[in-house]
Amino acid sequence: MAIAYLGLGTNIGERYKNLRDAIDLLSKNPEITIRKKSQIYETAPYGKTDQPNFLNMVIEVETHLSPTNLLYYGLKVEEMLGRVRKEVWGPRIIDVDVLIYEDLELNIDDLTVPHVEMHKREFVLEPFNEIAPKVVHPTFKKTINELYKELKRGVMDY
Repeated sequence: MAIAYLGLGTNIGERYKNLRDAIDLLSKNPEITIRKKSQIYETAPYGKTDQPNFLNMVIEVETHLSPTNLLYYGLKVEEMLGRVRKEVWGPRIIDVDVLIYEDLELNIDDLTVPHVEMHKREFVLEPFNEIAPKVVHPTFKKTINELYKELKRGVMDY
């Protein structure tokens, strides 16, 4: 069994329900066990700012799925909840991102682990820090807590 961290986000429709439904669908997969859930954080949009605020959270899962199969199941959850991809950083019913999968570093066509932008995003690091501050980012060799503190101070050397 592997430990992975998923970021969940939503900014259209019934946002709280979207998060609950995503968690429910993830937990219905017999290869995934949800171990921890952060609080839900409301945040301003990132990248494309002319859209509604997001609700974001991070969950810790135990899984028998490979990193790519975990990604594909996350995409299936998005599809089941009605996500339509129209524009980068655009509004979405749900977003399921694989943030970290064990201490794996992977860069293939569909998936980069750890998530390539997570260290720049407070809406990821704040809930991640809540549930797993001591997890070490495989690339930067810093804990989530260290990355979060650096981001808050505006001191990032990567």
